[in-house]
Amino acid sequence: MRIAVVGGTGFIGSRLVERLRKAGHEVSAHARNTGLDLLTGEGLPGAVEGAEVVVDTIDAPSFDAAATPFFRTTTRNLLDAAGQAGVGHVVLLSIVGIDRVPQVDYYRAKVAQEDEVKAGPVPYSIVRATQFMEFVPKIMEWTADGDTVRLPTTPLQPVAADEVVEALADVAAGAPLSGTLDVAGPDVLPLDELGRLTLDARPDGRRVVVDESAGLFAAVVGDTVTAPPGARLGRVHYTDLL
Repeated sequence: MRIAVVGGTGFIGSRLVERLRKAGHEVSAHARNTGLDLLTGEGLPGAVEGAEVVVDTIDAPSFDAAATPFFRTTTRNLLDAAGQAGVGHVVLLSIVGIDRVPQVDYYRAKVAQEDEVKAGPVPYSIVRATQFMEFVPKIMEWTADGDTVRLPTTPLQPVAADEVVEALADVAAGAPLSGTLDVAGPDVLPLDELGRLTLDARPDGRRVVVDESAGLFAAVVGDTVTAPPGARLGRVHYTDLL
């Protein structure tokens, strides 16, 4: 199968390209550093030409309100080009629970991106993933201050990036879902506990302090970004990754 991965040199995209190639697919990777600009459309016709499936793994350059016009423009451009090229399936990587946290700019932007895909001219599948395990240390840096890391008790259900890639590869190789597949890790843990587990495994002199107002996840109420019923659950626990 001929598959084009947009964002194919990034954190998830590069892993997906490798996995699909090992499975025997003919895969091309496209990103800004390969000459593709989704905002202007430069390089886009060539990126999707001959592809049977296009997988979109790109990220916005910011988490603020500017993410919405970015995702709308880039997604429309991609779908228009894919439709003209006769692509039969577009797969979008998204985030679990984004429609339940409208107060977060970035989540609203991802909902807008999903809406573009659903209304577009190409049969689609959306793969929503929970928070990547590999990004927990980065989340901790957002609210770190000296020897203290301030974190809320927001429940998360982190998933290993490779298990998200496995799900994306399976969906890309199959028929369009015309719907959404949710992917999550096996365990629900409060964010502050994830921080403590991280520092226990990799001590650096810092400690976690609960602060329900700290960081992006302070805006998440209850278990809205954990897996809904019917989600595909991974096998890797956060302690395994550590």
